[in-house]
Amino acid sequence: MLIDSHCHLQYKGLVEDQQGVLSRARTAGIGGFLNISTRRSEWDAVVATAAREPDVWASVGIHPHEADKHADLGAQALLDAAAHPRVIGIGETGLDYYYDHSDRATQAELFRTHLTVARETGLPAIIHTRDAEEDTARIVTEEMGKGAFPALIHCFTASAQFARQMLDLGLTISLSGIVTFKNAKDLQEVAKHLPEDRLLVETDAPFLAPVPHRGAVCEPSFTADTARFVADLRGIEAARLAEITSRNFFALFTKAAL
Repeated sequence: MLIDSHCHLQYKGLVEDQQGVLSRARTAGIGGFLNISTRRSEWDAVVATAAREPDVWASVGIHPHEADKHADLGAQALLDAAAHPRVIGIGETGLDYYYDHSDRATQAELFRTHLTVARETGLPAIIHTRDAEEDTARIVTEEMGKGAFPALIHCFTASAQFARQMLDLGLTISLSGIVTFKNAKDLQEVAKHLPEDRLLVETDAPFLAPVPHRGAVCEPSFTADTARFVADLRGIEAARLAEITSRNFFALFTKAAL
């Protein structure tokens, strides 16, 4: 069994045929899905899908692109939403300096709010970072100094140095279909050497379809393609990679096992 640790089942491209998407994924051996929210207006639908489907869980959070529109979101809103039994993670949250769709100071403030909630609830923070390694590392380090919290870097594309920093802080690293791209040689080197107990796989569907599906709408079923590629990189059987990443998922997202 594989778990897609990060997908957007409410997004265009998937939501129109959500049952078909889930059926195809289950047939491909995907036994669990973490349905990620990126703005407050999605929370109800994301949680409702998880409440309806026994192998789907939900997160609540605000993507850095949406930070300006949620600048007044306090920790209590996240805490209240996180109390739902199917909500197992906080995010996605973080910093995105590639697009800069939101003010950087606002992104940082909201990022810290999510990390505070992760600390208080014990639910993992699901961190997005793009072109913001230095500030992400600084904020995570500072917040860890106030008290530890579980967290992962989703869709990892950063440097080996950043990976080491995050691993040293106790974080998990999740690999998306990007690792299969021909121009992702540096990422592939990182993927080879990640500690076995800190590795997850994901699709970020409907985005970033892996080889051999480049150009298609990405579906959670494609987790299997990314997992096979990562298993080959690491010189292990795909079944072993599935066992490792599923175990890691439940070790990190402990509420999912309840």
